[in-house]
Amino acid sequence: MQEVKEDKKTTPPKKPLFFYYIIALIILMLLNALLFPGLLERQVTQVSYDTFLTMIDQDRVSQVAWETDEEQMVFIAKNEAGQDAYYKTGVWPDDGQRLLEQLRSNEDITFEASIPTQASPLMSFILTWVLPIFIFILIGEVLSRAMVKRMGGNLPGGMGNAMTFGKANAKVYVEEAQTGVTFADVAGQEEAKESLLEVVDFLHEPGKYAQIGAKLPKGVLLVGPPGTGKTLLAKAVAGESKVPFFSISGSEFVEMFVGMGAAKVRDLFKQANEKAPCIVFIDEIDAIGKKRDGSGMGGNDEREQTLNQLLAEMDGFDATKGVVLLAATNRPESLDPALLRPGRFDRRVPVELPDLEGRKAILKVHGRHVRLDGDVDWDAIARATAGASGAELANIVNEGALRAVRMDRKTVTEADLEESVETVIAGAQRKSAVISPEEKKIVAYHEIGHALVAAAQTHSAPVTKITIVPRTSGALGYTMQVDQGEHNLMSREEVCNKIATLTGGRAAEEVVFHSITTGASNDIEQATKLARAMITRYGMTDEFDMVALETVTNQYLGGDASLACAGETAARVDALVVETVKQAHQKALRILRENEDKLHRLAGRLLEQETLTGEEFMALLNE
Repeated sequence: MQEVKEDKKTTPPKKPLFFYYIIALIILMLLNALLFPGLLERQVTQVSYDTFLTMIDQDRVSQVAWETDEEQMVFIAKNEAGQDAYYKTGVWPDDGQRLLEQLRSNEDITFEASIPTQASPLMSFILTWVLPIFIFILIGEVLSRAMVKRMGGNLPGGMGNAMTFGKANAKVYVEEAQTGVTFADVAGQEEAKESLLEVVDFLHEPGKYAQIGAKLPKGVLLVGPPGTGKTLLAKAVAGESKVPFFSISGSEFVEMFVGMGAAKVRDLFKQANEKAPCIVFIDEIDAIGKKRDGSGMGGNDEREQTLNQLLAEMDGFDATKGVVLLAATNRPESLDPALLRPGRFDRRVPVELPDLEGRKAILKVHGRHVRLDGDVDWDAIARATAGASGAELANIVNEGALRAVRMDRKTVTEADLEESVETVIAGAQRKSAVISPEEKKIVAYHEIGHALVAAAQTHSAPVTKITIVPRTSGALGYTMQVDQGEHNLMSREEVCNKIATLTGGRAAEEVVFHSITTGASNDIEQATKLARAMITRYGMTDEFDMVALETVTNQYLGGDASLACAGETAARVDALVVETVKQAHQKALRILRENEDKLHRLAGRLLEQETLTGEEFMALLNE
């Protein structure tokens, strides 16, 4: 399923504290200039020596000093307004005796080496108190930003803004139009929608459930592979219910300081209770809900405290108020058992990869948003995309639309969608790739080897396309096989045939060129993986019968497998894997030697055309 980006009103970001510090400093500077004019810097007036002596006689001079560097007299005297002002006069004359007598005779005059500059009281306060505090705050701001940058992002509720500690940063959607998603936008997950419709019905008509004594599940856990539409389903539930929808990611609860994640959980449930009935959606809940293993220094680590608070809140809120907790994860096996017990997450809804009909429905939903050229065979596209998730199907439709634009067409054709399937699977065509004629010939025989072995066997998917056009994924060519219908089970014969088909490319190189190349590396990897699964997981050997020798973890994230057996057993498993692949390889060699003339004819046609459809291949094969 395609994740729909929510449209929301964005509030302008708050200005940093540094901005307000600058404003306050400017205001203080203006006040200082208005309240204490003339004291910020000394204003000195030049007067004649006679005027200086006259000022002394009039008792207007209070301080006198001689500046050696400038060789001039500096003094403070009353001006016409009766205020102290700074004055200076020329060099000391030869008859300085008269000046000394006048200065000594006036006891009110102070004769000093220099006149100290008077400072503003407000400016002294700024320099003594305000400026040091401002510098320390600035250093703290710079250090906190550097720490955030080193940790790879902003700290949620972190050091940059202390007022956000303990606040849940959940996105809140109040109206249906804000989520913009209903069940009509969700296709290919009918069982999941049916399970969630009960939640919607309860939020619409809680009375009929209360009348019979039924309680709404406190929590619904959506599990499935990435891209299947778990988040989209949660938004659709909110859109159908028309109730407030709180959306938050599990990673947003993770804080640098112990206790902050638990505070966010409390704040989230407090907001939810105030707006009940409502839906709270926690995406990727495994970020905070992992199993407790006692390795957190006595159980006092941040993640464990957050989980404990979540468990307590789920026990504490009243289900009759209509607060529904939805959560999504693709690692359900890693969640704490206390989180999954009845009374917390009461219902588990699988959101699996869509089947054939589901893929058709998803393609049609996304096809509504593009302009199509005539009727598109969605069934053929759906069959070619077995195992694709909803997000991948949406990407295929979008790639088809982009290809139509590149080809300067106004509509999307079925050929565009078929090419987009190949682009998603094998990458775009590398038209600029230069391949020597000898290598091109080897690739052609390699791909025809795959197709010929597949066509010669029963219980094998039919070949739909063979190409030797290089792809951006690194493939120099590929052979596409598509089942006619939905295929969920594979018999032992089908698995062995598939392994033989995988070895057909290398076998063709051996038959024709009596040599081998590195082009079969991916075939070897897939054949080995399939043969090992036959023995360790599917129980398709007589020696080990129905004994599981391998455990699989993270089934929704690729399925990491590890052997769970003794060393001697593992060695025997390896021997059986080698024997199984070798038998399939010999079978492919036998088929190609029996049909060597067809191999040469088909490879020659592929070299001419570079691409063969399934119909062309079968017509040439049956000639």
